[in-house]
Amino acid sequence: MRLQDKVMVVTGGASGIGQATAFLCAREGAQVVILDIDEAGGRDTERRIIDEGGQGMFLRHDVTREADWQNLVDLADKRFGRIDILFNNAGSNLMKPVTEVTEQEWDTLMALNLKGVFFGIKHVIPLMIKGMAGSIINTASTFGLIGNPNMPVYCASKGGIIALTKQVALDYGKHNIRVNCICPGPTLTPRIKKYIDQGFTKADSMVSRIPMGRAAEPDEIARVVLFLASDDSSYVNGAVQVIDGGRLTN
Repeated sequence: MRLQDKVMVVTGGASGIGQATAFLCAREGAQVVILDIDEAGGRDTERRIIDEGGQGMFLRHDVTREADWQNLVDLADKRFGRIDILFNNAGSNLMKPVTEVTEQEWDTLMALNLKGVFFGIKHVIPLMIKGMAGSIINTASTFGLIGNPNMPVYCASKGGIIALTKQVALDYGKHNIRVNCICPGPTLTPRIKKYIDQGFTKADSMVSRIPMGRAAEPDEIARVVLFLASDDSSYVNGAVQVIDGGRLTN
């Protein structure tokens, strides 16, 4: 098992890509700490991991609160003595043209998508240095690379994650800490399915420029996270891994 006895923290682990990654990495032997503000979904992730014979623990956690991150690191240090893997995955979206975005909307989404990643990196890295190794994976987006109509805050925050990933990888590679990010294209998470149901986006238009002709399943993104979390990617650092079915080549 590729993550046998590794301690892994997953933010946004109550659903979607975070939940799929928590399930997969637990099957690969990781002790998974599931973080989310969605207690029902987080508890469900925890229960399903344990029912499969894995090791999972849910904590209600707001990634935008620095105190929550300090509490997490203190708990992990006492219980496990380390954090081996951090998957900074929590995030959300806002679909509005830039002229209609309020200051509060900008600040709220930037806090969730970008500041939450910053806090996670800031507080977990000292524990990784103590353990002399670590892997951090941040969820950005193809829309942080190319932009998308009516998503200015989302695109800006995801572009910021890409830049932050590259910078931190430069500083901490010497400590055997690898920092990479994934850039998924359209993925059939509960949030995307809700957008389709509510008419904010159309399934056909969402995949029209994807050579593979379909959106990704969360499990397909999780497999790439597993690779970056494991020692199979021991020389991958500062990478921006696009997972989009070829959309950016079109």
